[in-house]
Amino acid sequence: MGGVEIAVELVALVVAVLLVTAAARKLDWSAPLCLIAVGVVASYVPGVPEYELDPEVVLLGLLPPLLYATAIRTSLIDFRRNRGPILLLSVGLVIFTTVAVGVVAWLVIPGLPLAAGLAIGAVVAPPDAVAATAVARKVGMPRKLTRLLEGESLFNDAAALVALRTAIAAIAGSVSLLQVGGDFLLAAGGGLVIGFAVGAIAAMIRTHLEDPVTDTALSLVVPFVAYIAAEAIHGSGVIAVVVAGLILGHKAPSMLSGRSRLASRLNWQTIQFLLENIVFLLIGLQVRRIMTEVGHSGLSWSQLVLICAATLAATIVTRIVWMAGIGLARRVFRRHAWPWRYSAVIAWAGMRGVVTLAAAFVLPADTPQRAVLVLVAFVVVAGTLVLHGTTLPVLVRRLKLPPPDPAEDALQEAAVLNNMTRAAIEELDKIRTPDDPDDIVERLRSRLQHRSDSAWEELGRQSTLTETPSDAYRRLRLKLLEVERAKFLEARDSGMADDDVLRRILERLDIEESMLDREEETVPDSDRELRTPAATAGSCKHLTKSWPEVQPDVPGECAVCVENGMTWVHLRECVKCGNVACCDSSPGKHATEHFHDTLHPVMRSHEPGETWRWCFVDKQLG
Repeated sequence: MGGVEIAVELVALVVAVLLVTAAARKLDWSAPLCLIAVGVVASYVPGVPEYELDPEVVLLGLLPPLLYATAIRTSLIDFRRNRGPILLLSVGLVIFTTVAVGVVAWLVIPGLPLAAGLAIGAVVAPPDAVAATAVARKVGMPRKLTRLLEGESLFNDAAALVALRTAIAAIAGSVSLLQVGGDFLLAAGGGLVIGFAVGAIAAMIRTHLEDPVTDTALSLVVPFVAYIAAEAIHGSGVIAVVVAGLILGHKAPSMLSGRSRLASRLNWQTIQFLLENIVFLLIGLQVRRIMTEVGHSGLSWSQLVLICAATLAATIVTRIVWMAGIGLARRVFRRHAWPWRYSAVIAWAGMRGVVTLAAAFVLPADTPQRAVLVLVAFVVVAGTLVLHGTTLPVLVRRLKLPPPDPAEDALQEAAVLNNMTRAAIEELDKIRTPDDPDDIVERLRSRLQHRSDSAWEELGRQSTLTETPSDAYRRLRLKLLEVERAKFLEARDSGMADDDVLRRILERLDIEESMLDREEETVPDSDRELRTPAATAGSCKHLTKSWPEVQPDVPGECAVCVENGMTWVHLRECVKCGNVACCDSSPGKHATEHFHDTLHPVMRSHEPGETWRWCFVDKQLG
């Protein structure tokens, strides 16, 4: 095949992915399912080239960047906190599924050795990260469940591929239990060591890189270096990639510049989008070739239907049984157990994807009933995507699982930004010198305070105030940016300045506009109370104290603002004396002034539907 033909096919794949995903998004359908369906139909269209999904291309070319893109966005803190449940799912469940499905395949496929049955069990064992988390985020699944599914998907591929490697060795000859344990320890240990080494070295190098282009180029090779190095010592390349990604994602805020982080985030999101969706399209394009090979297996269609149905059912049921067993064991041993609703959702979030089909093609050519096993893998992928992908959103809604609370997010954002602003202003007072112009210092102080105030103003969206000061600033600044951009275009068209100069100016405008774009973000719902977790106030004695109930002195208004003819943005109420005063986004800032005058430590929101409180002393929410 010539270079032009290859280029045309690649462009056709990308264009097809863009068109199908755009249509799926518009119709609110599952993009992976649509891509597979389009691929299946296209595989039977005359003239469509036959794309062969080479397993080495998937395992070496596609899997490392996909895992790395997920790992760098995964919180290492959350992973450590949930490492027990994640290991139960990514290692324990994979082994359980491998054995259970392997035995079922051995029983229903005529002439299949048990080792080959265990091989197909390992192939279908790992759920797909992309499909599960895409559904989780779409339906607003609780973040803890999303974190567990992401953590499971990062490491279950490693356990499944090690199990597959062992099963393939068993097909060729005898393998002892000691060898299996040794292979698993070598794979896990080697992957961990290489992952830590690559992550540490890459972090050290990237700390000294200031150019975003060079930094992004380095980040593109990290997953491949980690994978190849680990596989070279017979370790798990998957574990190495995941560990390196977790380390670099955790260190990114302290080792990279803001420009490098923005560039890296955008580039990896683009790579992940293209790769994962192209793979789903390629899965569908394999169907015609799979069916042609199955036609020479000597099995009747009724036998094939029974085999595929039994394997699919075993794959689904083993996950349900495992989750039920975990819940029962935790209750028997009086350990903290997940709510049964959480267990039900995790048990039903077992969509399979690219790794399953790629691993099926890894099976040696002389594997008994290889074509049937590949068909089984495809049916499990398509079946779980259809069954789980279409019913999981319904299950989440029926169980009434609480979605991420935008009100709680807004409160936490305001608290963190407030502490950041306070620390920055204190540092500004320390580092300023007599030679620093007062207007420059005041400009810095005003910019810092504005950022904090705008976050607090997000909490009062349900008030009668139609436009906060930050809203007005955003509206006016966006209008001015339109005028500035029009003048920029005039300068470009007239040749007033060099192109490099113009590009720098445009980049500055774009960065400022992106910082202003908060209107499209999720804001608290008008019918939801603004709350924060109890843990937020755990270290503050003022918030945990039981304050006596007091009535507000002047409900619905700031008396000082009324007296002085001033306006307010939002109202706050002192929990000790009931004084109602305006917030820090208001010109008077009378709530804070009341604290300084009386040292009453805690105020609550006086806005309708808001129940949060704020401690002036400890700077904490509760």
